[in-house]
Amino acid sequence: KKNPAAQPGDVQEFNVTPKDFGRIAVQTAKQTMMQRLRQAEKEMIYEEFKDRAGDIVSGTVRRFERNDVMIDLGKFEGILPNRERVQGEDYNIGDRIRAYVLAVENEGRGPEIILSRSHPNFVRRLFESEVNEISDHTVEIRGVAREAGFRTKIAVWSKDPKVDAVGACVGMRGARVKNIVRELNNEKVDIIRWSDDPKEFVREALKPADLKTITIDEVAHVVHVTVTDEDLSKAIGRKGQNARLSSRLMGWDIQVRRDESKEEQFKEKIGGAAHTLGEQLGISEAEANALTLAGGFTPELVVDMPAAFIAELLGMPEDVAEALLSRAHAFLGTTLATNES
Repeated sequence: KKNPAAQPGDVQEFNVTPKDFGRIAVQTAKQTMMQRLRQAEKEMIYEEFKDRAGDIVSGTVRRFERNDVMIDLGKFEGILPNRERVQGEDYNIGDRIRAYVLAVENEGRGPEIILSRSHPNFVRRLFESEVNEISDHTVEIRGVAREAGFRTKIAVWSKDPKVDAVGACVGMRGARVKNIVRELNNEKVDIIRWSDDPKEFVREALKPADLKTITIDEVAHVVHVTVTDEDLSKAIGRKGQNARLSSRLMGWDIQVRRDESKEEQFKEKIGGAAHTLGEQLGISEAEANALTLAGGFTPELVVDMPAAFIAELLGMPEDVAEALLSRAHAFLGTTLATNES
């Protein structure tokens, strides 16, 4: 009923039920309104969250759908797909977790907030939030390579020569990096000093291995490094992780090989000694090699070997071995007489 005292701008209510507006029509109108409200809610979620891709958010585990984890983000709900989970991490309903906003998708089913804990940028954002020198742009993150749940390598560089990039990221007594490692459930984190010199950078990336030689192929973007037997496992890492992550971080293929220079030098010495011994005792190169490898580098050492041992070693009758020993004694006697004269 119209209020005669109503003024311009006042709100009045009137019953405007259309003629023949039955139960079915009411239900249809209700469903339409609810559908439009849900659509408006989805649009609001997308508008509010679309610019947060790349951020870190905190939430509570609400439920599980297959192997995906649904995260309560307050007014919104995010999804942590199985592919973006970290191997070995288990969650329970009610757990508080942090995750990286990988994408905000507005598909036919409505907007979805896709979260990740395995993406390399999750580690990048953790360092940005933990290290003041990174957030104020004194220190830059030049690259991140990650095998989630196992190991991450992050390369950092300082604009200010007075600020040590690695030290800033580690923090006093390791406090900063410890906080990050704790968030990553004790994933190993290597902080590497970045360099635009490929040789210097690969040397830093493959630490603690001591690289003997580094050869750069600028055209093919390949780095060949050699290490000692003791450092080979350090350079390659567990299941090849150290070399593989270093390659990703650098953007070059890193080939790690054992340093064989000492072995080659040893072979040359053995070969030279065997050649000399063969001439001195009048034996074949193969026989001289066998004696040398058994420790008989010189006639002086050969005469200390039993005839039976020489016979078995060279596959000859024992009397032939004794004759060889006689020649060795004769050679030594001749040498001694020459030296005395």
